[in-house]
Amino acid sequence: MTELVIVALVVFAFAMVSRKLALSPVTAPMVFTTAGILLGVVGAQWFQLDLKSEVVSILVEATLVLVLFTDAVRIDLRALRKQIFLPLRLLGIGLPLTIALGAVAAWALFGELTFIEAALIAAILAPTDAALGQAVVSDKRLPVRIRQALNVESGLNDGIMVPVVTVFLAIAATETGAAAGQSWGLFAAQQIGFGIIFGALVGLLGGWLLSRASSAGFVDGIYRQLATIAIAVAAYASAGALGGNGFIAAFVAGLAFSEVARDHCEDVQDFTEDEGELLSSITFLVFGAVLAAPILTSLTWQIALYVVLSLTVVRMVPVLLAMAWSGTRFETRLFIGWFGPRGLASILFALLVFDELSGSVADTVFSVAVWTILVSVFAHGATASPWTARLARRLSSAPASAPELKHVQEMPARRRF
Repeated sequence: MTELVIVALVVFAFAMVSRKLALSPVTAPMVFTTAGILLGVVGAQWFQLDLKSEVVSILVEATLVLVLFTDAVRIDLRALRKQIFLPLRLLGIGLPLTIALGAVAAWALFGELTFIEAALIAAILAPTDAALGQAVVSDKRLPVRIRQALNVESGLNDGIMVPVVTVFLAIAATETGAAAGQSWGLFAAQQIGFGIIFGALVGLLGGWLLSRASSAGFVDGIYRQLATIAIAVAAYASAGALGGNGFIAAFVAGLAFSEVARDHCEDVQDFTEDEGELLSSITFLVFGAVLAAPILTSLTWQIALYVVLSLTVVRMVPVLLAMAWSGTRFETRLFIGWFGPRGLASILFALLVFDELSGSVADTVFSVAVWTILVSVFAHGATASPWTARLARRLSSAPASAPELKHVQEMPARRRF
């Protein structure tokens, strides 16, 4: 009960100064992560959650299910097909190169890891959370095409990376003996296959039923919004109950729902704007207290170097290559390369490593992931507003024919932080 009081007080205290902070480079994730670290270091006797706590798992899993589903819903695939150029480059070229380069860097720095375990680190840190640098996707002065590219990349890459992390984690668990007697191939196929099947079924059926009932006037007000969240939960739970991956199911359900019930997608955004922000804020508080605070003394030069490489070379070089010959300015490509913050998906993946692996391998993978997320929260949060404003000023004098100024249909961004 003490923990609940502390969480409520931190949320209330932030709310009291939120408007002032919105005008500064300080973001909500920075504040809640800092508060969490302070609780973990000096207030452990009052805030007694730990990595084995069921409350921590439920909070992070519920938040990620909500994020995966709403991310998939807010991306209009039909409209995206007409403006796929930059997002396709980022996801089809940049993302695989990021994983490959991150795996090579981890393998070179951490000699005790196999290449699959090194690739697991890279996969954990590959998804981006553009909402951590909210100005990047919300500042209307920045051309919509740039905001849209980062918005769509962030909306899709976390869902894309769930099956990749699932496969790498299954192989790593087999190699370390944490999953002795299990076939990683069968396990991964079951997780991915059932996740896709149940996600598609629940999303299509739920979306169709909701659309028909709404058209007939049977659904009213808040219950339309509650119904969409129920679809996400049903997809997650049904897949998990039968051996599938619930996160894959939630993401696929969102994609399927958006195809058959596009008119109701705004309801998901309306409902999750406040609830999603609250859950996410609490998640970063718990991240600071439970994940970050305990590993503050585990920093080695190898981890520090990997963090720097992960946030710069490992992310930025693939993006620069992916956007080569796109006609955009070098600063634009550099901007998009830098703003790949690591957030909620990476936190959940780090927790999965703690649950599924054991020994020194788990400690290394977990520490590297948490340190990278921690630095990303502050580095990307602090640079979002200044660099966005600078690039917007530079592009304001660009000719109308500049690739950055090409008109595209804007899709909703994650409305958090």
